[in-house]
Amino acid sequence: MGNSWACFTPKGVTFTRKPSKHLPNSSPFSSTTKKRTSSSKKKEKLEINDALIQQHALAAALLFHHHQQNGSLQLNRSTSVVYPSPAGPKKLPKSSSSRQRSRTDDSLIQPHQLVNKDLKIDGLETIHFVLVHGGGFGAWCWYKTITLLEEGGYRVDAVDLAASGIHAFDTNSITSLAQYIKPLTDILEKLGDGEKVILVGHDFGGACISYVMELFPSKISKAIFIAAAMLSSGQSTLDMFSQQTGSNDLMQQAQIFLYTNGKDHPPTAIDLDKELVKDFLFNQSPAKDVALALVSMRPIPFAPVIEKLSLSEVNYGSVRRFYIVTQEDCAIPVALQENMINTNPPEGFFWLKGSDHAPFFSRPQSLHKILVEISQIPPKSES
Repeated sequence: MGNSWACFTPKGVTFTRKPSKHLPNSSPFSSTTKKRTSSSKKKEKLEINDALIQQHALAAALLFHHHQQNGSLQLNRSTSVVYPSPAGPKKLPKSSSSRQRSRTDDSLIQPHQLVNKDLKIDGLETIHFVLVHGGGFGAWCWYKTITLLEEGGYRVDAVDLAASGIHAFDTNSITSLAQYIKPLTDILEKLGDGEKVILVGHDFGGACISYVMELFPSKISKAIFIAAAMLSSGQSTLDMFSQQTGSNDLMQQAQIFLYTNGKDHPPTAIDLDKELVKDFLFNQSPAKDVALALVSMRPIPFAPVIEKLSLSEVNYGSVRRFYIVTQEDCAIPVALQENMINTNPPEGFFWLKGSDHAPFFSRPQSLHKILVEISQIPPKSES
């Protein structure tokens, strides 16, 4: 989602393609024949590859929905490394990586990588995670994270917020943040006495978990923000992202504002150009996960984005907060993540090296390791 609401007037973006280089051939006739044959084969190969990617994406979606009803699901493993940051809201070091989109590192099965080896969860304050997706996403985006956590013995709920994922509601009809996050508040309201959860919010999901932290502080053990909107009281998600106005032309170009009530009224929702999001949301993610996202993402309701939060130190401030910085994020730049950490300091923050805006796709194992590490931080002793 990132700077989706930073500017209402999208700027034009021109894409240029470098001219291809041709080597001279001894015979113009044989060259023409070879070029046509080669071009035809390449085109056929690309079509086959595209079809396979779409099949993988649809298969992943079907597996996820089957998993929600029937149990566990197998998952690809990662070899990436977690880089926790030092405690305290100091200036964060910038990434020096120039790596282009990865299609392999964190998506190939590595049988020797046992991320849950020697994992002990007995005696933890809670083993219950509640995963909250970002704008346009749904519970489907967490399918790798769900599997890894459940394999480690954790209990996991991944929620579809209103008009998201497979939740049957019209995005344009949502008029408040409370209405948007009702599926999340329903989960917390049903918790038993003394039962706590670890809330995890991605992107706009950060504002959503902040809202429920104010409502149910005693039911939340820890709150984890992943490249997420970690707001101050009196601030809306739009306010926070507006700090980056003009800094992301591609993001602004990708915005498609929906006006169900007419152009003389505020937008009712925001959609994103599916082709452009590949470069600023999924610049490090595997192709099959990008394909899954492109067929699964839905418009983002606008009213919750402009709603200002009212957060108190007594409620919201009593919940332990942690932030995970996505180091190769083109949607919410590191500078903006730094600003949120420094303005509203959490208890601790962690670097997720090599991750784009969708770490559950691009760095699932690294994300898992950090989530587990945070879950094992013991409760603060009351003095």
